[in-house]
Formats: sequence, C-alpha cells, structure tokens
Amino acid sequence: MVNMVIVVDGPAGAGKSTVAKGLARKLDVAFMDTGAMYRALTLKALRQKLNFEDEPALVKLAHNTHIDLVNEPGKALKVLLDGEDVSEAIRSVEVTNNTFYVARTPDVRHVMVEWQRQLGSRRPMVGDGRDLGTVVFPDAQFKFYLDADFKVRCQRRIDELKAKGQAVDEAALIKDLADRDQKDFSRKVGPLKKADDAIVIDSTHMTIDQVIETLYRYVKK
Repeated sequence: MVNMVIVVDGPAGAGKSTVAKGLARKLDVAFMDTGAMYRALTLKALRQKLNFEDEPALVKLAHNTHIDLVNEPGKALKVLLDGEDVSEAIRSVEVTNNTFYVARTPDVRHVMVEWQRQLGSRRPMVGDGRDLGTVVFPDAQFKFYLDADFKVRCQRRIDELKAKGQAVDEAALIKDLADRDQKDFSRKVGPLKKADDAIVIDSTHMTIDQVIETLYRYVKK
C-alpha cells in the first residue's frame, strides 16, 4: 500500500468525490480532493479582489499560498488555506462560479499539480478530479473514470443541495452543469479526458455503495 495512488476522474455530478471518499475510507487510506484545492485558491483570490482575467496575478497568488488537506479518522476532510480551515467557506456559490477561471490558468495548474504530486508521494491515497489519471498521476496504480447519464447527474446534484436545505433553481442548475461540462471538456489545459488505461464505471443505475464496492473489488483483485 506504500505510495499507492488511486484516481477517480469524471464529469461534475457523477459522484466521484463521494465515491473516492468512500473508497478511501474502506481502504483506510488518505483522500485527496483536488477540486477543494482549486476552490481554496479561488477563495483567496476573491478575498483579495483579484481580477480573474489577470493570469500573472493568479500565478503569483498560487506561488504565495499554502494549501493542505488534513485527513483525520472519522472526520470530514479538512482544507487548510495558509493554515486557516476553509472547508465550509470554499463551498459558497461565489467560489463555485469562479473556480473555473483559476483552474484554466496553465501556470496555476502547474503549481497545483506539483502540490498534488507531493501529497501523493507522502502516503497511499485516493484522489478525485478531472485530469488526475491523464496529467497528475499518469502512472497511478488504479485509474477509474466515473460517468453517468447527464439527467441523472443533474438530479443527483439537485437532491444533494436539497438535502442540505438549500433552495434549488433546477433549470439554472441544469444549465450550469451543461456549461461546466462544456468548459471541462474543451479547456486547453488539463481538460476532462478519460485515460486510455482507465476502468470506466457507468453509475447511472448504481447506488453510491454499489460503485464503491465495485471499485474496491478491482483494487483488491
């Protein structure tokens, strides 16, 4: 298990974060939420009122930022931004709507990729993202690509937000998810792409527990 890296890539709403967390828990290894890292940097950019079109400023910010992910037994993943716990703050709508601008900046992604590789070199882990198997960890021991029907992904996101007590504009959410897909698949740096050697899991008709168990069996073969 030493330095074992398992990656779960896929589009928004496929359930990859929940699945990756569950698999990490089942294997008793660390969980790496790459999206949370981009969100944390986005939060800092918003706080400093940076222009998201100013790429040099975003790159400078990345070089002067420390982001860490803390895994504690029985507790949710803690995201630290320069030592501050921002686990809840990074889930705001404003952060969600602006993370794309940070993630599309090539030199920011280079910094992030290096951080992610450092985390992966410290301990065995399961990570989720959109380019982990193709860019960040091309030599990962296990690569999974988790997908689901677009309508199912939308409904899952709607159900998730409603379960948190949030009001949901379903039409707007569906449009936002379609926009995210378009941006993820078409961006020039680190686009959403299935690794050639990835195991594809269609979760359209599966429960989260079934998906986790399926991935677990592959790893334990």
